[in-house]
Amino acid sequence: MPQIARLESRALISVTGADWANFLQGLVTQDVETLKAGQLRFGGLLTPQGRLLYDMFILGEADGCRLDVAAEHRPAVIQRLMIYRLRARVMIAVDDTPVMAAWSATAGLEGRPDPRLPELGLRIYGTQANPNADEAAYDTHRLALGVPGPADWGSDRTYPIEANFDLLNGIDFKKGCFVGQETTSRMKRRGQIKSRMAPVTLDRPAETPDTEILAGSLRAGKVTSQIGDRAMALLRLDRIGGDLTLGQAGVKVDLPPWLRSSTDFGLQTFATKGL
Repeated sequence: MPQIARLESRALISVTGADWANFLQGLVTQDVETLKAGQLRFGGLLTPQGRLLYDMFILGEADGCRLDVAAEHRPAVIQRLMIYRLRARVMIAVDDTPVMAAWSATAGLEGRPDPRLPELGLRIYGTQANPNADEAAYDTHRLALGVPGPADWGSDRTYPIEANFDLLNGIDFKKGCFVGQETTSRMKRRGQIKSRMAPVTLDRPAETPDTEILAGSLRAGKVTSQIGDRAMALLRLDRIGGDLTLGQAGVKVDLPPWLRSSTDFGLQTFATKGL
């Protein structure tokens, strides 16, 4: 039986008009000029310095697209798009269609495959499915797969490659220029990445409100979100080979197959440290 949850934390923006594709193409990390109606892609909107402002799913429509963004950031995303619009023939509007996610035994359901990872299931836009789970269950499923979410990267504090956007189909490096492209491409080209988000498991409940993970006395990273004994952490790749702690709890880096198999940007460090 599929698990279906309404994602109250997500909201939609409609982008239409003759220039919609050209307008977004120069802004977001994903290629929208080749986006077909019904196709879903994952991407982000960055600062000019290359930090991640807002994540988004981009759903192709016959006359434009819909952006699936964090509900709390929807007004800010619209405002930023309006700033960039200038004279482009683009209409930007709120869309109150519900956003849902379905996972586990999704055959026969009407939805779009999550472009980040097949195991994440489907994104559903509309009311054609009846929820039987809550968003917390979906977040538990996502975290079990080692996929970070908006709580982990926040806004204007993380580079998209640190949040694994490059490994989760969130950046098209062949599309040409976009806001923040120079920094992002340089990190990709030169391998200048010191930290990555990765899931970790705690051997006991953390007995401290601190989020810092230590390798001995050295800072090895920080917890960005947590559900039970499973957490997402932004880790320094050069300090994860020894014993890690969070307060009195031991920390084990617990890589999923999709992350373990990657050798991009120093992720081979995980393998060479025997993790």
